[in-house]
Amino acid sequence: MCDQEKLKEWAGNAVNRRQFGVLAGSAAMLGACAEVGATKTVGELPLEVTESSVSFETDDGTMDAFWVHPTDGAHPGVIFWPDIASLRESKRNMARRLASKGYSVLVLNPYYRDVAGEQFADFAAWISAEGFDAENGFALVTPWREKLTAESIGRDAVAAAAWLDTQEAVDTARGIGTQGYCMGGPFTVWSAAAVPDRIKAAASFHGGGLVRDGDPLSPHNVLDRTDAAFLIAVAQDDDASAPDDKTAFAQAAEAADRPAKVEVYAGDHGWTVPDSPSYSAPPAERAYVDLLTLYGDAL
Repeated sequence: MCDQEKLKEWAGNAVNRRQFGVLAGSAAMLGACAEVGATKTVGELPLEVTESSVSFETDDGTMDAFWVHPTDGAHPGVIFWPDIASLRESKRNMARRLASKGYSVLVLNPYYRDVAGEQFADFAAWISAEGFDAENGFALVTPWREKLTAESIGRDAVAAAAWLDTQEAVDTARGIGTQGYCMGGPFTVWSAAAVPDRIKAAASFHGGGLVRDGDPLSPHNVLDRTDAAFLIAVAQDDDASAPDDKTAFAQAAEAADRPAKVEVYAGDHGWTVPDSPSYSAPPAERAYVDLLTLYGDAL
């Protein structure tokens, strides 16, 4: 998972900030090239999309978000939980790509209780942000993250789903999907548990903390409160650190009678995110196709 040890590894990398930016741009181009192949496979042309910045009320305040959807028609809604670096262009691009496939996507700012809008331009900016160093990389965001509990995420999911259902671009006759990255991985399960009547598919990509020993609100312990199908995409280095977690989650899903694909991918933590130091295009594209399959089947 994205912890202080991982941050030390990234911060100590020989790739400097400018070089990292070049690599991130190359990753984005690889993604665009792969999209051509994905489009041919799916047999549909990408749809024109419309986007805007939005805000709505939750029980805890005013949440801001990025909203992107096909310009025409009503489509399944998606609640998108970012990783630790939160709402930024990399995540907006991921949402735009998904929207072009026929989904109305709401990218949330999970830190809205403390700060509004984009805090970091990209992952490199988060790593090098003021107050960060190799020994204490989470100093800046830790007070914000501490408020992101199962209960608070559940309240946010209720508000986000309710907002989606008021939008003309959302087909309320179809289920809502949710996807999350890194710290956002467990948020998808808590979201599905909070809004079981609307959230019918949840995908976690290199999510941390999906199995928390002794915690009754651990994501794997609340699957019986959901009515969703799951994609749990595990990073290979996360699996090496906690090899029993994937089995525990899969067993919990089976016990809760919830369909779940739990699989280890050939990428390290962060491999699906284009501005991550661990981004890897081939397994990222495979994860993207698996996400489209999950949504296509469940929504």
